[in-house]
Amino acid sequence: MRKHTGERPFLCELCGYPARQRSELETHVMAKHTDVKPFICGECGYRTAIRCNLYRHLKTHTGEKPYKCDQCDYCSADKSKLDQHKMFKHSGDYKKPFVCGECGYRAALKHQLTNHMVTHTNEKPYKCDQCDYAAARKDNLDRHVQIKHSGEKPYKCGECGYETAVKGSLTVHMRIHTGDKPFKCAQCNYSASRQRDLIQHVRI
Repeated sequence: MRKHTGERPFLCELCGYPARQRSELETHVMAKHTDVKPFICGECGYRTAIRCNLYRHLKTHTGEKPYKCDQCDYCSADKSKLDQHKMFKHSGDYKKPFVCGECGYRAALKHQLTNHMVTHTNEKPYKCDQCDYAAARKDNLDRHVQIKHSGEKPYKCGECGYETAVKGSLTVHMRIHTGDKPFKCAQCNYSASRQRDLIQHVRI
């Protein structure tokens, strides 16, 4: 159902990336925050952390273009490019006409694309007036101010009195009491209560 509701409850502790499912978050962590790239092309040595990226890459060697447009003779090796083609050439319904040339992100409004582009340029226009912190997005600045400067800690542990300004930190803390270890290594039986511990384990 999350695919339809847009809910993304699993957040990356390192960059804030939101995921619909824990498996999606684990794939993100491996791809973006570790050097682990277990999927290798036998033709040219290309390496990737994501299996489907390898499948897509292999088609560059075979010339295979299995995704065919049902309204014209266009075909593509990549389904996302076919979807993009159909939207612009055949749908007439441009709900998200603004497209990022770097990653394919689509936006309904121009300012949404402008906000997105700072993720590629590393521009950080939102600056804290109490310290030298700067952020690419306003919501990240607002969260920083609440955590570092407001002094408010509304999230409290009912077991031991631990207090925090961040709801996610309380969730992680509660695993001390419950023993929950949701972050599991894909290569052995190691599991961790915190994402950063799994990342450290994988790097070792």
